[in-house]
Amino acid sequence: MLQILVQGLVLSGFYALIAVGFTLIFSVGRVLNLAYGSFLMLGGYIYYQGAQVVGLPKFPSLIIAGIAGAVFGMLVYRILVKRLSGNVVAVEIATLILAVVVQAAVVLVFSPSPKSMWPLVPGVLRIGDASVTYNIFIAAVVSWILLGGLFLFTGMTHMGRAIRAVSMDSKGAVISGIDPERVNILTWAISGTFGAIAGVFLATYTQLDPNMWVTPLIIAVAVVIVGGIGSILGSLVAAHIIGMLETITTSLIAAELRGVATMLIIIAVLLVAPKGLFGKSEL
Repeated sequence: MLQILVQGLVLSGFYALIAVGFTLIFSVGRVLNLAYGSFLMLGGYIYYQGAQVVGLPKFPSLIIAGIAGAVFGMLVYRILVKRLSGNVVAVEIATLILAVVVQAAVVLVFSPSPKSMWPLVPGVLRIGDASVTYNIFIAAVVSWILLGGLFLFTGMTHMGRAIRAVSMDSKGAVISGIDPERVNILTWAISGTFGAIAGVFLATYTQLDPNMWVTPLIIAVAVVIVGGIGSILGSLVAAHIIGMLETITTSLIAAELRGVATMLIIIAVLLVAPKGLFGKSEL
């Protein structure tokens, strides 16, 4: 039982990092970024080039991947999303097409073959009778640190409070003198950073693959549906629910039912609470 609890908490923290970066953009900009999975994929490939091809230290490579994710997120907003602002469907279609284009570019540059990633920290951590790899444990710890930093930033800084204001009432925020353009650029940068770092952890947990953008996008959408679209708090709660449920399912029943369990909980939430557990936009 302790093993399931430890694995579930660790996986949940990782899922929360994936989902919050996705939710943040909707909370502020009211659009679903369907290219979000490509943020993770690019983060993984940039880290791979730095740590395993060039030979840079692992954690500086992780930081470089995060910075690259921030830059990519800002470019996506400025070049693509901003030009289509006001047309939600066009943004969703364009970002989905972008994800496919990025995948094709990755295949062209790096080859379609999957690549094995070295763990950031090798070895196994033992907690009582439970054990978890240091790699996924570090992923969860970094995830919790970043998420905690996000909550502190949005609660204690002027720019963070501006993000909260725009997410609650964009028109009221403009009247109050807040520049929504700066807020949008910042949120896309944060989302890109979270996505890229999550992509590094995902690649070290599984493998580096041009198709790896699909799974985190599904995870993010699942968490957002369960937690409530636009709710950061809802995403955190839903990530832990889904993470624990998947761990229980794979540990006690069968690993092949991981995705089935997630789909069932989505259906259940939609039947009982169509807006999700926290069905309003909040940070």
